[in-house]
Amino acid sequence: MLDPAIPPPHRHPHSRPRVTLLTEGTYPHSHGGVSVWCDQLVRGMPDVDFGVLAVTGTGAESPAWELPPHVAEPVCLPMWGPPPPGAVPHGRRRRQLLASYEQFLTALLDPAAEDGFAPALHELARHARDGALSPALRTDRAVRVLSSVWNAPGRATAGARPTMHDAVTATALLEHALRPLAARPPEHGVCHAVSGGIAALPGLIARELHGVPLLLTEHGVYLRERYLGYRTGPYSRPVKTVLLGFYRLLAEETYRSAALITPGNRYNRLWEERGGADPALIRTVYNGVDPAAFPPAGPEPETPTLSWAGRVDPIKDLETLIRCFARVRRELPAARLRLFGGTPRGGEAYRERCEALAAELGHGDAVVFEGRVEHIKDAYAAGSVVMLSSISEGFPFTLIEAMSCGRATVSTDVGGVREAVGPTGLVVPPRAPDAMARAVLELLRDPARRAAMGEAARLRVIEQFTLRQTVDTFRAIYEELTTAHHRRSPHIPELSERGDLRSEVAG
Repeated sequence: MLDPAIPPPHRHPHSRPRVTLLTEGTYPHSHGGVSVWCDQLVRGMPDVDFGVLAVTGTGAESPAWELPPHVAEPVCLPMWGPPPPGAVPHGRRRRQLLASYEQFLTALLDPAAEDGFAPALHELARHARDGALSPALRTDRAVRVLSSVWNAPGRATAGARPTMHDAVTATALLEHALRPLAARPPEHGVCHAVSGGIAALPGLIARELHGVPLLLTEHGVYLRERYLGYRTGPYSRPVKTVLLGFYRLLAEETYRSAALITPGNRYNRLWEERGGADPALIRTVYNGVDPAAFPPAGPEPETPTLSWAGRVDPIKDLETLIRCFARVRRELPAARLRLFGGTPRGGEAYRERCEALAAELGHGDAVVFEGRVEHIKDAYAAGSVVMLSSISEGFPFTLIEAMSCGRATVSTDVGGVREAVGPTGLVVPPRAPDAMARAVLELLRDPARRAAMGEAARLRVIEQFTLRQTVDTFRAIYEELTTAHHRRSPHIPELSERGDLRSEVAG
């Protein structure tokens, strides 16, 4: 909804709003929920000119989406491709760069120095745009700076006795993570970061240099997912401390700098408020689907079947789903589990682990990885019950799509799942195969209850979660931010309150 205090802009008849989407590992180079959301957004607003700054893996990724005419050719910001061009500076410039890097690292490791994070980040961005940052961080001098900072007397990391190998590892990870700072930031319109973290870096720089409003939409909680990933990651404690310090301070800086934050659910809002976001600048905007594109699925399969759709990834916790299915099959030997969705590059080992688990439990013949399906609605129709087993989610598309198709669901209690499902499905704790199996058996043994839940689920989508509502809301937000930007000074005052995300919120 537009702010009533701000009149609509008076534009030249031929001028068009400009929005730059900031993405990481999603649109337009991969499929998945966030990419679907981006595609829906741009196709729903043909009168808005969209650009895309896409943080990618190597830069060799092919587009997974056909872009409409009003979306400019994406600018790729590869994190793991060949080293970016540039040269190590000399003399005074090198000393300035390394001094800023030392201030940056100190902020990551010393709570008393956290106020230095933002100034140091913007100084590093200046060097990145000159082509100097990445080359400088690939030198021995940068490694020695980190070693000196985390071995300073009294610093917690010193007690962990970090090795030179640790310093090399952490420096390399930071060098890759900071590569998007070299991008030419947008000078006009609105920057819309569709996730937190690294994707937001160009938006922070655009705000600092040109006063471009930054809009942040978090589907999942980026910082929480980093905590989950690094908990079992192959790095030493000092390396994890540095990297998680970076992601935490980056999240806090993004929350404080955003002109508006539009989480996809109320769960995300808790993280954002704790991270320093002004509650008055947070508006929940739910994901939406087109009910006509996901019509009632029709008759259930003759065999009791659990279906799942998504990308094959550890965060989806398919191992818990497979363990749940093994318990279900003890009671219903004819049951089947069908898993629809692609395996991202690098995720092959996880899929093989899941297949091996199914075989080890004696159910390899009944667990089928179907791969990508041309029409995702067919994946939901394939199940008597649609499953979601994730350990982290935002407001999952697969869930509301399945609900639109009139299928009963069993989902883990993460992110905005309860907000999406309401009373139309069963919700169980994450990583709890026994509880999940009990919920599944309840539904499989009660066809009338399944049917009633499915009908209620579709009605809930039509009433609350349509694509039209989502697109109209963001159109109004773009108008509001553009108009407000034209009516105030380029720099948005920082918030006075600071949050603390040093420890993970249980979820």
